[in-house]
Amino acid sequence: MLQWKILIVTILLALLGITVASCLPRASMPMPTPIATVKLPEPRFESDISVEEAFLKRRSEREYANSPLTLENVSQLLWAAQGITDPRGFRTAPSAGGLYPLELYIVVGNVENLPVGVYKYKTDAHELLKLGENDVREQLAVASGQSWVKEGAVCVVISAVYERTTQKYGERGIRYVHMEAGHAAQNIYLQAVALDLGTVTVGGFSSEAVKGIMGMPENEEPLYLIPVGKKKTD
Repeated sequence: MLQWKILIVTILLALLGITVASCLPRASMPMPTPIATVKLPEPRFESDISVEEAFLKRRSEREYANSPLTLENVSQLLWAAQGITDPRGFRTAPSAGGLYPLELYIVVGNVENLPVGVYKYKTDAHELLKLGENDVREQLAVASGQSWVKEGAVCVVISAVYERTTQKYGERGIRYVHMEAGHAAQNIYLQAVALDLGTVTVGGFSSEAVKGIMGMPENEEPLYLIPVGKKKTD
């Protein structure tokens, strides 16, 4: 009987350890040392398309022309997703508690005056940090099983550090992070319309594969792959 009691206590302690460990923030691996820094052009705050027209024309586009984007296009898309819009640090997309858990990467394959590679968007400085020199669009397409991921001139990758939000809101913060990712993705859609570009959001992929391909820190989780390119015309 004593042996059974010891066994039960041991199992309960082990389960308690697992529960406690799962609630603790995961260690953050340092971001790879940037190879280069690219200052982006200042974003534009006006266009020839109204918000209402962008709503009307927004579509998921999966076929793209084999034509380069411009650095101005890249600047505008990333600013639309997570750009700073106020001296207090507020951004283009709302965030629960102003905690901003999202991180943005962009895989560049065909952009004028921007070398191929993997970049991370530095929101506060509106610049790109180059983390790798390889075009990994094909690898992302394999990880998602969706061929159009490799067809865009670029692929924006949205990830999240959940702990930034859950440390305040607990488990409910997870849904707040997902809502925020949706806000940012819709901003990219609408900005693409204003730039006469095509895009589609992809949420089905191997998270571990994408993390490895992008070299994400342990505490980041990928949420979206968003290829963007010029529309293919018949």
